[in-house]
Amino acid sequence: MKIIPGGVTAPKGFEAAGVEAGIKYENRKDMALIYSQRPCVAAGAFTSNKVKAAPVLRDMRIVEESPYVRAVVVNTGIANAATGKDGLKCCDDTASEAAALLGVPEDSVLIGSTGVIGPVLPMERIKAGLKKLVSAKAAAKGSGFDAATAIMTTDTHPKEFAVELEIGGATVTIGAISKGSGMIHPDMCTMLSFVTTDAAISKEALTKLVKNDVKDTYNMISVDGDTSTNDSFIVLANGAAANPVILPDTPEYEAFGKALHAVNEHQAKALAEDGEGATKLIECKVVNAASKEDARLLARSVISSNLTKAAVFGRDANWGRIICALGYSGAGFDPGKVCLYFDRDGEKFTLYEYGRGVDFDEDEAKKILSASSVRIVADMNDGCESAVAWGCDLTYDYVKINGDYRS
Repeated sequence: MKIIPGGVTAPKGFEAAGVEAGIKYENRKDMALIYSQRPCVAAGAFTSNKVKAAPVLRDMRIVEESPYVRAVVVNTGIANAATGKDGLKCCDDTASEAAALLGVPEDSVLIGSTGVIGPVLPMERIKAGLKKLVSAKAAAKGSGFDAATAIMTTDTHPKEFAVELEIGGATVTIGAISKGSGMIHPDMCTMLSFVTTDAAISKEALTKLVKNDVKDTYNMISVDGDTSTNDSFIVLANGAAANPVILPDTPEYEAFGKALHAVNEHQAKALAEDGEGATKLIECKVVNAASKEDARLLARSVISSNLTKAAVFGRDANWGRIICALGYSGAGFDPGKVCLYFDRDGEKFTLYEYGRGVDFDEDEAKKILSASSVRIVADMNDGCESAVAWGCDLTYDYVKINGDYRS
């Protein structure tokens, strides 16, 4: 597997576009299109929030029931959440218009929305934007970048990534674009992630990979502890690479799964690092936990702790906040066995060992916490399972951004 330039247009047979439609913002791209020249197998994971946005409700049904997918249309600025029947009609009307313009079935069009909860979409602007998108779509890398740019809300930069690998003598490519900066605490933020691949893969295999991989990627990040109404992670596979069809539990399945995981982990970390107002990425690795689920709970609890996040921002090595977050995670462990340390390029900087804190150089700790990436390790000494979670520091700017979000 190797990293290559590009995003969703890196795989064969995919086109994309991003345009200005004036949904909420001025002088910026706010509608995106991902289009496949061939029918796609689709799989997805969606928010566990009881209040699901209209596009999430529709996409869950389409991914489950439609024989194939050809396109994804995304708007930013308005989430189309908590909009009742009007919101669902907006989704249907958007899909109908896109289908007519693209010459594809209506039930092969997925919809994504992100932004303010409550308002109804301005459909005349949506329809005008669709015409621009269809006219602009192209397979160029720049078109994929335009789509990555158009799905941003409070993100500070576009997030795209692509890799390629060989499967069955064919070169297979996986590309992705993602957005998310606030309301990030997925349970499958406002998080959207779209992955394209030219791999030939069965729906059963793709669905199994997607459902399993979110557990250790998108579900292991948190910016602010808020699970969005719109979280959507969708993978489209069009088979244009002409490799032998990937089936579950085969060597090809394992190889493709590792590559998909690399893409998802990269995008998940990028989302955490670009959290609203963030100045640094926080990584927490839990090792030697009693079970995999315990390891996940423990790691995620640390990076979700507002007190830990604030301490990292203030460059305060207050390990008490970390051990506290481990304690309320819901996982079982013996605090007397735990060791906590910062990982500085493979070198341990110990904070806490076997039930109590240790003496350490506070000035050196401040240097470690001044880096753009802070790695916390919790050794539970209670088993052999591990997990990694990613978050960001909590800064003054987070409050400023969200205190002014609707204006």
